[in-house]
Amino acid sequence: MDKSLVRTANSFCYLPGSQFETIALPTEPRQTLASDRFVPHLVSDQARQNPGRIALVDDSTQMTYGQLDDRANRLADQLKGLGAGANTVVAVCMRRSSLTVLASLAALKSGAAYLPIDPTYPQERLSFILTDANAPIVLSDSTVADSLPAGSWRLVLLDSEDLRGSAPITWQTSQICPDQLAYVIYTSGSTGTPKGVEITHANLLNLVFWHQKAFAVTAEDRATQFASFGFDAAVWEIWPHLAAGAAVHIIPNEVRTSPELLEDWLVAQEITISFVPTALAERLITRDWPANTRLRFLLTGADTLHHYPRPGLPFALINNYGPTEATVVATSGRVDPENAHSGQRPPIGQPIDGTEIYIVDESLNPVSRSEVGELCIGGAGVARGYVNSPELTAKKFVPDPFAEKQGARLYRTGDLARWLPDGQIEYIGRVDNLIKIRGYRIEPNEIVSVLNTHPAVQASAVVAREDGTRNLRLLAYLVISQTQISPNASELRKLLRTRLPDYMVPAVFLEIPELPINANGKLDREALPSSENTKTLPDDDYVTPHTGLEEKLSAVVSELLGVERVGANDNFFLIGGHSLFGTQLIARIRDSFGVELPLRSVFESPTPALLAQQVEGSIVAKLETMSEDEVQRVLEQATSGGGLQ
Repeated sequence: MDKSLVRTANSFCYLPGSQFETIALPTEPRQTLASDRFVPHLVSDQARQNPGRIALVDDSTQMTYGQLDDRANRLADQLKGLGAGANTVVAVCMRRSSLTVLASLAALKSGAAYLPIDPTYPQERLSFILTDANAPIVLSDSTVADSLPAGSWRLVLLDSEDLRGSAPITWQTSQICPDQLAYVIYTSGSTGTPKGVEITHANLLNLVFWHQKAFAVTAEDRATQFASFGFDAAVWEIWPHLAAGAAVHIIPNEVRTSPELLEDWLVAQEITISFVPTALAERLITRDWPANTRLRFLLTGADTLHHYPRPGLPFALINNYGPTEATVVATSGRVDPENAHSGQRPPIGQPIDGTEIYIVDESLNPVSRSEVGELCIGGAGVARGYVNSPELTAKKFVPDPFAEKQGARLYRTGDLARWLPDGQIEYIGRVDNLIKIRGYRIEPNEIVSVLNTHPAVQASAVVAREDGTRNLRLLAYLVISQTQISPNASELRKLLRTRLPDYMVPAVFLEIPELPINANGKLDREALPSSENTKTLPDDDYVTPHTGLEEKLSAVVSELLGVERVGANDNFFLIGGHSLFGTQLIARIRDSFGVELPLRSVFESPTPALLAQQVEGSIVAKLETMSEDEVQRVLEQATSGGGLQ
């Protein structure tokens, strides 16, 4: 272990030379994990103590804790009769409902792990997941059964099963061990093949205890379930609340897509704690909430948060970060509206209880404060590994060089981050999402964070796309507020240039009604429309070329860069040009006008109007030795694009 590292409760201090520099602030010790009391035990405890209390509510039914526990016990007995047990996997592939939660609890009570699967997945993906996980049982319902692939697994349709009985059934629990699987969730793999993440009961219990303490969860709370069931956020939405005796309200599908409807629903249902994905949270925090709102915490995560909440909201906005491989949440923190003008995007908080965060270089050496590095996670939330992937597990789950416990592992997230002076963490982006253009490494989120400071920009995304000449250029997609005056491209370029170098200024600004979001609530970059079929923001600085030479040069630049319209005063380097294109522009000027300009001319005179002066000067110098008739002929050829002969 590096002697420059000094342990604290959740992270470390870095010692550059002889001066301590605190990286993270210690938190209170987390609750001690009992070796024999896990999530299914905690839910059963609530059922014994308060059998008549509401546990689950969906758009058609509600279920008390007594009903939930009894029916889960009956289903668990059936599952054990079908072969479910320790370290077997029971798949749950159903639409979001109270029955889905019941099925998952029954799988846990049988001693098995549950495997949540979104029923909207294509059959090929469903078949791969079920086969790879070796799930002997699939719990589903008649509404999605026909879409499920055929296989060797036993299909049980819960809406045709009678899980009610006249007499309660006692849960005959098997011994559950801390390292026993609790659930498996499949995430997208970089190779295109989904990978299953194995989460243990000890992993899950750490999440449950942290959440209950951090948000003071009691049986009086009303929480929500928003996320797709195949997304790990659903784990976080369900078990900490059921283990505390709170009610979990499953948000109707027609409400999930509308900020206006969701706000009304949260208020009407008297919800106190709710998770929503980042894209939706950013719209909710701009709304005027009624004074009687009971919501205490709006939790968000799944994507980069760019906006701060407006002052005066009746709830706290909590930004969270964590990969599936670290049991949903690894860092968490309140987003303070007072920091809205700090010029910094909202942080992702600090390590949660039982979790250690390290920001390191490629050799796993800690970086100093404010330096960007890869975020790595250690502690109680680190998953067991990947299903049937020992090589990938060994690559991503590495020995923890900072831990005192023998055999401890560190999960390498592939995310870039840096420590802030107050001990919080700023998320920068993905190592594999970095854009490399002309030798420059560009993190799109840096551009997005500046664009989103404009009062008219509700949301934005930046991607690199090839133009007609197969050269990469930056495109900015913008969702414009309907209550603000729409900005023009020049205005946005000026804003970006106050904070960013020219090579990070997008070549094109496109307006779209909303950002495409995938099933997990994250930005779907592949679904962003092509620039050809999207409205381009106008450029109010556009100046019509005054002369034939300016007009011809504007057309040359337009064709070269793939830009629809180039004005006389448009800067070549701010509309997508670079040094390689500069070389090509010099060649086209030579072919069109018969003059040889040095490359520096493009840098010194980057607009068609200024370049026209350079071309005219070269033409005049060459004409001084010609007769009057030759001069007239050549000038006519030059202005028509024929060039000097």
